[in-house]
Amino acid sequence: MKLLKRAPLLLLLLVLSCKDSAVLLKELHTISDTIKTQYAPDKRVAIFDVNFEDINDIIIVSGITDSKEAHQKLVTNLKSLDIAFINNIRVLPDTVVGPKKFAVARNSVINIRSNPKHSAELGTQGLLGMSLKILDKKGDFYRIQTPDSYISWVDKGGIQKMNKKQFDAWNTSEKVIFIKTNGFVYAAASEKSPIVSDITLGALLQYRSENNSFFGVKYPDNRIGFIKKTEAIRYNSWLKNTALTGEKIEKTAKKMNGFPYLWGGTSTKGMDCSGFTKMAYLMNGFIIPRDASQQIHAGKKVDSDLNFKTLEKGDLLFFGTKATAEKKQRVVHVGIWLGNQKMEFIHASGNVHISSMDKAEAHYDDFNKNRYLGSRRYIGSSNKNIIALRTKLKP
Repeated sequence: MKLLKRAPLLLLLLVLSCKDSAVLLKELHTISDTIKTQYAPDKRVAIFDVNFEDINDIIIVSGITDSKEAHQKLVTNLKSLDIAFINNIRVLPDTVVGPKKFAVARNSVINIRSNPKHSAELGTQGLLGMSLKILDKKGDFYRIQTPDSYISWVDKGGIQKMNKKQFDAWNTSEKVIFIKTNGFVYAAASEKSPIVSDITLGALLQYRSENNSFFGVKYPDNRIGFIKKTEAIRYNSWLKNTALTGEKIEKTAKKMNGFPYLWGGTSTKGMDCSGFTKMAYLMNGFIIPRDASQQIHAGKKVDSDLNFKTLEKGDLLFFGTKATAEKKQRVVHVGIWLGNQKMEFIHASGNVHISSMDKAEAHYDDFNKNRYLGSRRYIGSSNKNIIALRTKLKP
């Protein structure tokens, strides 16, 4: 009988406790969301994925982040609330990765996927010799970050893992850059020798030697090969002579005319729209953001009137869905303005090809003209998201 009388009181305390817990968890998620907005607003280039659980009046904090600053800020906020909590957040890279927290792409093109499995969507690609950071590991896949800060997963066969000393040695060593759209690395200084591997535009290998016809090169996994000198150039020499001009962007872009479209592609084996613009700028000495929706936030805004009159050769044109009262602007496509009387631009859609904004031209692109959102000028623009490779050259 006494138990029955006490039951309503116990129930009330339980309800109040659950309510307090729900309020606290909501407050914690609000704090977490604020930190995420500050340190990892774009999940493609930064990680902050945190969750909270109340177990017996102790808050269990779990999740992952690649930002030590974000992690510390969250911990500071939790301590200020004067609550009991257990911190199970992994700050990447951690012990799961091991001592080798860096890597270099070892295949002509590596496929970098949205999830750690071969069937996952292709997010981007890396080129032979590309330097990478390793953040995490799951099975045979590694979560890596590319030079443009893009974060996703690559299988172990595509990379050569390195410790800091090995990685620094690779990055400071003299290189050779491949400047043709595609070709081969040979086992000896002869086209008749066996093929070590294929190679594509923009690939980097370590310089070893040269004769009149070939460069001797070394792969990041220490394989040895030879590249025809008509298809490559010593990297520092190439980089010193790069100058970002509209004419050079146009020349590079037109070399890729007719190349196939590949969602997630950023190589001459196949490329999507932003992978194409990225390659055009990369081969002129600049790393730009990976996706069109990221590229539109770099550089200087031009053509606010959307009439193409103030555009210059090399400007990037963006297309998609305009903002409404209910929805934000959505960028889904990008191309390069060629700055001629035919109002032409070149872009990857189906394949890389030239289209026009002039109704009088046979290759007029009515579809893209009607979804044109505006343009950005990278040439001559100072922006943290446009990285000049020349700045990394030693004096």
